[in-house]
Amino acid sequence: MKRTLLTALALTLALGSAVHAAGHGGPVKTMGEGADAYLVNHEGMTLYTFDNDSAGVSNCNGGCAAAWPPLTVEAGTELPEGFSLITRSDGAMQIAYEGQPLYGWASDTQPGDMTGDGVNGVWHTARP
Repeated sequence: MKRTLLTALALTLALGSAVHAAGHGGPVKTMGEGADAYLVNHEGMTLYTFDNDSAGVSNCNGGCAAAWPPLTVEAGTELPEGFSLITRSDGAMQIAYEGQPLYGWASDTQPGDMTGDGVNGVWHTARP
């Protein structure tokens, strides 16, 4: 119980100090610093990249996208340098970082979870 409270407190402090990649309240944030930095969505959930994607093209659709929800936004959403929008096969606009589409992971249940890192050797925590 005590460890859970300390973990929750640490996550709250980390989220409070997050650097917003897309401005205040933007769709993507950077957590941590230096080699430990990683990307999260607006709720603080870890984002991932998929080795089977090509630059600017998502190859995760159907059941894959159910397990690895793409980070989508409305067309025209302003993004900082390094981030872009790609059009998915279903027409949705997905955020990419340096050309790599970004995804969540259905098995991550709370901010700070990184259970998707290394899944099947092709999913990796997105890092700035």
